[in-house]
Amino acid sequence: MEFSTPITVALAKGRILKETLPLLLHAGIELRDDPAVSRKLILDTNHPKVKVVLIRATDVPTYVQWGAADLGVAGKDTLVEHGGEGLYEPLDLKIARCRLMVAGRPDASLEGQRLRIATKYVRATKNHFAERGQQVEIIKLYGSMELAPLVGLADLIVDLVESGNTLKANGLVPLEHIMDVSSRLVVNKASWKMKHGTIVGLMEAIGEAVEKREAS
Repeated sequence: MEFSTPITVALAKGRILKETLPLLLHAGIELRDDPAVSRKLILDTNHPKVKVVLIRATDVPTYVQWGAADLGVAGKDTLVEHGGEGLYEPLDLKIARCRLMVAGRPDASLEGQRLRIATKYVRATKNHFAERGQQVEIIKLYGSMELAPLVGLADLIVDLVESGNTLKANGLVPLEHIMDVSSRLVVNKASWKMKHGTIVGLMEAIGEAVEKREAS
């Protein structure tokens, strides 16, 4: 497709980048630089008006919200934590799938007030337990979540679960499902208006690629 206006796409290195690149390729966008070896944070593509910026996954919604990128790809977990201000979320790319779960020791209880829960997904955790009618104490961690119940830091954890192998290796089990997670295309609200034709064309091409992959 042709790009009549400049477009900047925000992506995070890792699984999301790897699974998004084939979708962009279907839309005719190919990176000139190899992100696996390049130290550049702004990557050129085969279209002079299309750039890709590489940032932390948790920062993608912020870059898009403030217009530093016109659109980006972010996990639903990240979007819930961000709050979604200044963004449209028009397309589920159905990539980087996993589940946000409450987990703990096999004999752990989810009942009662003032449970201590270790997580980096503070907003999603608060919302989930508020719906259960429970007030909980949240301890924010950024990694090694499984350690918290083992050393008495927390009663439970809330974390992303893909295979469950890490939980199992540490003697923990999934206890309750919070939500399914996949990566979404997000668009800056001003860009949606000012660059509507270009963004919709790109979104339709990416959506077509998602449908083809799901059907195969």
